[in-house]
Amino acid sequence: MRPVLFDSSVYIAALRTGDDATLTLRQLRSEAQVWLSAVVLEELYAGVNRRDRRVVERLQRDFDSARRILVPNLNDWTQTGAVLARLAARYGYEQMGQARLTNDALIAMSAARQGIIIMTANERDFARLAQCRPFEWASVRFTKSSGQERASE
Repeated sequence: MRPVLFDSSVYIAALRTGDDATLTLRQLRSEAQVWLSAVVLEELYAGVNRRDRRVVERLQRDFDSARRILVPNLNDWTQTGAVLARLAARYGYEQMGQARLTNDALIAMSAARQGIIIMTANERDFARLAQCRPFEWASVRFTKSSGQERASE
């Protein structure tokens, strides 16, 4: 099975389940090798509350010790700029929310370089990015069942 990378939308949804965040991610992971994007890590640290900070620190420690943190390189940054320019030309700068897409584009470009599939709950943005630069991604939906969120692909 090809390696996967969870977008921050998946981690955030898992963290909202409380103590079951790890279990939710294990269910999503199946047997694939999981990577963590440095961009996702930045997003998680920027938005995490005090209680969940330890979870994010543990994620960083675990992925770092496994040597599976994906860091964008120079080419990823330049491809991100090119993709954002194409999207801006197609949809208009104001309608596109270019700054909002920068992190997702960096995640997509670096994952594409490594042949990693992105798992995301953010279908709209990743579908739009894939119009300008093909990469593999899959949608993960979280549905509430019995008061708890459950993941499905």
